[in-house]
Amino acid sequence: MATIIQAVGRRKSAIAQVKVQDGKGDILINGKTVVDYLQGNPSSINQIQKPLEILGLASNFDIDVKISGGGISGQAGAIQLGIARALCLIDETYRAALKPKGLLTRDPRVKERRKYGLKKARKAPQFSKR
Repeated sequence: MATIIQAVGRRKSAIAQVKVQDGKGDILINGKTVVDYLQGNPSSINQIQKPLEILGLASNFDIDVKISGGGISGQAGAIQLGIARALCLIDETYRAALKPKGLLTRDPRVKERRKYGLKKARKAPQFSKR
């Protein structure tokens, strides 16, 4: 594979544009290494590398990610989905390993909007009888 494969991953309000190409296993997020960008958070780092570890491809591809929006945990989920989608575009047989683990499913949970008359999405003002 001499070309660059692109895929998009989303989670909450984070959007990750992932580019995968042959390489030696480097992952760059907005021009920084994974450890620098995710502030050394081991659970987020493991979450990003999970699709590559399941397929045993951790040192086969270089990954360049451009991400915006959300916080660290939402961004990690978006990157994970983007990497999994890109790997499926490279080889359709990878889908059989990634799908049962839930790595190709977009997590639909987002913050609920605030409603009129309430303090937050569901928190009502304190009730007073008199």
